Amino acid sequence: MTDSVTIAAELAAAAEGHVQRLVEQRAASRISEQDPTLWGPAAEAEAAIRLGWTKLHATSRDLIGDVATLRSELAGEGIERVVLAGMGGSSLAPEVISRTEGVPLTILDTTDPGQVADALAGDLNRTVLVVSSKSGTTVETDSQRRIFAQAFAEQNPGVDPGRRMIVVTDPGSPLAELADKEGYRRLFLADPNVGGRYSALSAFGLVPAGLAGADIARLLDQAAVIREKLAADDPQNPAIRLAAALAAAHDNGAEKLVIADHDSGIPGLGDWIEQLIAESTGKDRTGVLPVIVESVDAPGFADAGADATTVAIGEPVDGAAVSVRLQLGEQFLFWEYVTALLGSLLSINPFDQPDVEAAKKAARGLLDSPGAEQPEPALTAGAVQVFPGPGVSAGGDLTETIRKFAEQIPEGGYLAVQAYLNREDDASASLLRTELAKRTGRQVTFGWGPRFLHSTGQYHKGGHPNGAFLQITGDSPDDLEVPGRPYTLGELQLAQALGDGQVLSDLQRPVLRLHLADRAAGLADVVRAIQGL
Repeated sequence: MTDSVTIAAELAAAAEGHVQRLVEQRAASRISEQDPTLWGPAAEAEAAIRLGWTKLHATSRDLIGDVATLRSELAGEGIERVVLAGMGGSSLAPEVISRTEGVPLTILDTTDPGQVADALAGDLNRTVLVVSSKSGTTVETDSQRRIFAQAFAEQNPGVDPGRRMIVVTDPGSPLAELADKEGYRRLFLADPNVGGRYSALSAFGLVPAGLAGADIARLLDQAAVIREKLAADDPQNPAIRLAAALAAAHDNGAEKLVIADHDSGIPGLGDWIEQLIAESTGKDRTGVLPVIVESVDAPGFADAGADATTVAIGEPVDGAAVSVRLQLGEQFLFWEYVTALLGSLLSINPFDQPDVEAAKKAARGLLDSPGAEQPEPALTAGAVQVFPGPGVSAGGDLTETIRKFAEQIPEGGYLAVQAYLNREDDASASLLRTELAKRTGRQVTFGWGPRFLHSTGQYHKGGHPNGAFLQITGDSPDDLEVPGRPYTLGELQLAQALGDGQVLSDLQRPVLRLHLADRAAGLADVVRAIQGL
């Protein structure tokens, strides 16, 4: 596939000033040289330890042989099923790579008991678990590791469960220390100077995908092909052009980026881009909010307003402001450069995530107080219990409640649907995005909880303060204990929803939680209520 980035003439013209600014600042080459001063003095300390991604096309090549050897060893023992326990940057890139390459990789980026149970139901005799966490303390990943370690031990009492564990983490992390202590089969230490969302071409992206059978050498080759172009201080540098275009659109009130796949052959890339841009730019009450839609004909793309810029990933589309047609390895490096350059133009630090910890802290507080009394629902409608946040009220029925809530979306704002459910068994929840976009005329995002907390969760708290948040939670009839922890997965999942909702409410954001006493029936009730708007 020939690389191609096209920008509508009007938008390109509006961006010329920003293009010249980036060229004169030597922004692209300074990023490639790992110059941490581009983003100003306040960001310099963080940037100094976050620019290793610019050289991963070269520095990650040692992984090719190591991963191939380990895969062969595992296959020789009949171990051919790879399960990845990881969140955010530790799972989004491997998922895109494996889906694009057509190789099987089971992704666990959830605390939903049913989804974890489904992964456990696979043939554990053929399974290896890749435990992937940059910090080494990610609560979701640690919980999954504990559950699988116990299951491995119970399945084969005479086999060391550590032989079925592969760890990817930063040097010196608690997870690295645990892997050494427990004698896990293999420990891959990633480059600590690469942030999680920029880690697609590091061990975090390549190890699980490579073990599943993806051609990781080809990805690095693709990135190497485009790297010279991206590092050039040239007005034709596609990353400079797109970063300048997004900054110009943002200057004119288009703070949302509506992304649709259009025959790209790279399924799921939008979700990876979403984390990269939202978590990198959504701070200091500014930023660009990605809105991932189902197709170029979907609500939000075909009818995007002045507050949004539309991007087609793949073949160009009439009416789209931007189209990006690149190979996967090129896409990764291209969007990383675009995001870093955009951070410079927006005067923000694209490498920190100052608001992510707040939701984690709130969830931990709820887990530490398991006996706390839960509020009664303001309304029960069929299988749905309604819990309005501060400043939000229930109506006479579910449709009226949702209508009143939608009216609280600020002018030019957006609605975020946050589904703390099973991404596989409750997949129909994603239909809520389309239905709400049709009926509210606003941009609507959809995220699976808690995975979005490692992605758009930063933007929700730190970006433009014009969002409203619809949480969907549900009963977990078959809960799972977390070995060595005083909570179940279901309790952790609900605490994460309530904790994030509490933080959003404290920031004066409208929050409405709909709890499904029966998931299938409740989702149907919610869809019917929305269709009645």
